[in-house]
Amino acid sequence: MSEPLLTVSSVTKSFKDVTALQDVDVTFHSGEVVGLVGGNGAGKTTLLRLLCGLYRPTSGDVQGMVDARSVDIHKMREHVGVVPEATGLYARLTAWENIRYHSRLNGIDDDMAWTRTERFAKLLNFDQDLHRPTRGFSRGMRQKTALLRSLSHGPKILLLDEPTGGLDVTSARMVRKLVRKLGDEGGTVIYSTHNLAEAQQVCDRIVIIHNGTIRADGTPQSLLESTETNNLEEAYVALTEDESRIESNEDEGKIARVWRRMLTRGGN
Repeated sequence: MSEPLLTVSSVTKSFKDVTALQDVDVTFHSGEVVGLVGGNGAGKTTLLRLLCGLYRPTSGDVQGMVDARSVDIHKMREHVGVVPEATGLYARLTAWENIRYHSRLNGIDDDMAWTRTERFAKLLNFDQDLHRPTRGFSRGMRQKTALLRSLSHGPKILLLDEPTGGLDVTSARMVRKLVRKLGDEGGTVIYSTHNLAEAQQVCDRIVIIHNGTIRADGTPQSLLESTETNNLEEAYVALTEDESRIESNEDEGKIARVWRRMLTRGGN
């Protein structure tokens, strides 16, 4: 198995009297595409926010690996690309200007950022739209811009929050194709989704989260074998038979604003 990039150890995250995650242990390795699968309120987004350092655990620890050294996750932000569910683009700027602004804040030369952007934009059939203002962009176009922005500084790991949610079939397929290509080229991608079919298509590994706990962690085939089921939907149901808790929006207003603006390693 490849080296670990992110390690979550005995992590609990609470908001007042709501426990979003409870005693979570999970490790993400270099060169794998991992789907965080669960329903609304399961804890997927909370885990992603812990992985990029936006949240601090109530208890437990989140560590990253840089140059074979274990470091606090906050010291790894420059190596992480984030695509939140709300893209947070500047409407007066073009797609490329949004991307360039982000890459400059991360100390990346414009030529290098453009080379990366153009390459991935072609895969998304988006290269002809890079110089258009983002005001008036469709959801799919905004999502593509946010994805390209997250890749412009060459991150070691990419975190995606519902990357195909609300997209049309063609746009969603292009995003999945890009994610799979990143994985095939040795990139590391972790993204939350409630779409089991999508997870099975794209992921090397699936982590099922339910009511703030990890219910399963393995390849799609291993999940089928362990639950003695014929498809991932049946496996998911077997692993999450207890009633889902009510989704909580604790602290959501403040954090959502920060999450949308999570464009730099400093989170400004």
